[in-house]
Amino acid sequence: PELDLLVDLALKQEGVLGARMTGAGFGGCTVNLIEKNYIGAFKKSIKNEYKKNTGINPDIYVASSAEGAKVIELIQ
Repeated sequence: PELDLLVDLALKQEGVLGARMTGAGFGGCTVNLIEKNYIGAFKKSIKNEYKKNTGINPDIYVASSAEGAKVIELIQ
């Protein structure tokens, strides 16, 4: 129920492009795709709403993706 709540809360936030739960078999977490300029407001709102609904302070980690694989130099 807590993970469902986190996803529901996340999807109501401005700047959220997607939210889902993952790894529920080991306690789980949610992964949220958020526009960069909304991260601060998202963290504050989720912490407040989740604490209000569950009495639990959530841990929130911000990460960003790398550019991915690419050819740096092609030697012929």
